[in-house]
Order: sequence, then C-alpha cells, then structure tokens
Amino acid sequence: MQPMSRREFLGRTGGLIVASAIPAVCGPVSALAKEDESQPKPSDAESEAIAEIVRQFMDKYHVPGMSVAIARHGQSVLQKGFGYADQEGALLVTPAHLFRIASVSKPITSVAIFTLIEQGRLKLDDHVFGAGGVLGSDYGASYPDRVSRITVHHLLTHTGGGWGNDGNDPMFRKTEMSHHELIAWAIQKQPLKNEPGEHYAYSNFDYCILGRVLEKVSGQSYASFVQQAVLKRCGISDMQIAGNTLAQKAANEVRYYGRNENPYRMNVTRMDAHGGWIATPGDLVKFAQQVGGYKDLPSLLRADTIKTMLTASAANEGYACGWCVNHVPNYWHNGSLPGTSTIMVRTASGMCWAAFANARGEGINPALDQMMWAVVKTVPAWRA
Repeated sequence: MQPMSRREFLGRTGGLIVASAIPAVCGPVSALAKEDESQPKPSDAESEAIAEIVRQFMDKYHVPGMSVAIARHGQSVLQKGFGYADQEGALLVTPAHLFRIASVSKPITSVAIFTLIEQGRLKLDDHVFGAGGVLGSDYGASYPDRVSRITVHHLLTHTGGGWGNDGNDPMFRKTEMSHHELIAWAIQKQPLKNEPGEHYAYSNFDYCILGRVLEKVSGQSYASFVQQAVLKRCGISDMQIAGNTLAQKAANEVRYYGRNENPYRMNVTRMDAHGGWIATPGDLVKFAQQVGGYKDLPSLLRADTIKTMLTASAANEGYACGWCVNHVPNYWHNGSLPGTSTIMVRTASGMCWAAFANARGEGINPALDQMMWAVVKTVPAWRA
C-alpha cells in the first residue's frame, strides 16, 4: 500500500499515535553540547515559562494532574509534577507518582522481543501459530490460513492482517476472558480481512499476542520477563502492570478522571503487553535513554538491532516495530485510555522526555506532543 498521510495515519490509529514529532530546527551535532558535559537546567524564568505552558494545556483539556520528565545526553534536566494526583484528596502530583502509560507499553514490549532475538531464542520471521509456530497449537487444533502465516514481524509492525483498533478491537471485548480465551475466541470469531504483511492496521491485539510469545519463549510471565530483562537493566524498579478498579490502584498511583467514560470499567490488567504498565515519566525517560544509550550509559540493544527495530514497514513509513519514526530521526510513542494521555520521545538532538496526564479529551494527544516541544524549546541551551 502507499504510505499514509498524517490525517489518514491519525484516523486509522484512533488518535493514539501522534504522526509527527519533528523539531522546527535540528542543529548539527557539532553545535550540540558534548555528552560528558554537565547539561543545563532551566533558569527560574524558564521554569516559570514551562509551568505556564503546562498550565495552559491543563486548563484547555481539563486535566487535573500531569507529570513531566526530561533528560539531555543521558542526564536528567527536569522532573516535575503539576496539579492533582487526586482532586478529592487534594493530593498534588509529584515526580514519584505512577500513571497508566497506555500504548507507551508497546515500545517496551518491542524491546523485550528484540532482547530474545539478540539471545538467539526468536526470529522476526518466525511464524506464530500452527505447526512450527512459536505458539503452535496452544490456541486451537487448527487455524485459518491467514492466521497461520502471521510472523513475529507482522505483529510488531501492526501488519497482522486485521484485529485493528476500531469498534471491534478484541482487547475491549469479552472483558471477562483471559488472554488465552480471548486469543482463541478472536482467531475463530474475527477473521482476518487482509493477507499478513500487506496492510497496516494499528492493533492492540497484535501486541497482546506478542506478550504470549514472550511468555512462551522465556518461560516466565510477561511482566516478570520484562522487569528482569529490560527494566532492571535501566535501574527501574517500580513499574508494574495496572489494576482495573479504583480499589486496585497501586500505592502512589494517581487517580484517573474520565470525560463521559469510566477509567475503572476496563480490563487494563489484560492489556499488559500493549497498554498495561504503570510508571513515572522518569522511568520512561530512563528506558528511552537506554534504547540507543549515550556515553557512559549502555544501550539495551546492539546498534544493528536498534536499526532493525526502528525500520518502518513497507505498509507504513511512519511506524516501525513498536515505535513511531520519522526521517530526523526521532522515535516515540503516545498512549491513550479513558483517564490517561501519555507520550515518550527520543530525539536525534540528544533529548528524551515523557509526559503523562490523568485525563484525556478530544485532540489531546497531538496537543500533548506539541506542548512538550514548546516546553523543551523554552530552554534555548537544550537546542531541542
């Protein structure tokens, strides 16, 4: 298929992914501060300007609370909370508060998959279902022909052939089912509309299946493998899979506020590999920094592996394996669920940032991306 326009891309992803995170100016590397230099923090005036940008965003989109973290060349330069983690309890957001990160979970799952690939335990062209497939007959004695041709790479690039993020998204149906029950049901009851590899359709369900691939190959639960093989290596210890109800809220987790939608009537726990993690923005900045690394900060993956992971599919020039990409090159992902709006970005200019809100509304995802570019450009010394 032909590459999609920005409008088509946003439409087909349901607004979950911002189609551009391109800076107005991207200075030459020689003009940037060296990685081993102390990175500048915002001045008092710049901090006030940043706070005003965030306040205006929160007012416009009726966001009770936000948290922001920014790093440059591997060094933290800003971590700050704004507004309320819990309006009823008058509890202010701090950088230590956890948020549901929604689809920003997908890059984490992708890095975990590529970790297994580097270990020689999995290949991109491995089939997933059927004889010789990673999951074999775990989800049925036989499979439709198209399902049997799905590979790991198809799932990573949302080119599995169907199961898109639309009104029939399996991940928001049959909430009483387990992962196993849901996958077996969807394979039989929601036939693929396209041949795998030929058509891009943003798919939460594809990443749910990847979570089961991780479990099958590693012999561990999805969360345990990711925590040990990815997050622990980044120095992240507080990330976990979210609960579903307000009563299941984790310690130090914010409260979510719906706009004509209930944040506590979803099976978020079942979303693990595509949208289930809770984290601080600082956690996600640590993760983004080590997807490529910096001087004195090792990369989670080899350079050749990262190149493969960040190579867009033929079906969509703006999406690679769990990451949105452009030609700058920057890479990023956003997330959106009832009560949650998130973004994580790593730029070619040496910046990494994440911003989370405990509410969402129409148009908030591209606006959150634009807000963060405005924030980082408030400090000229960052050369964002």
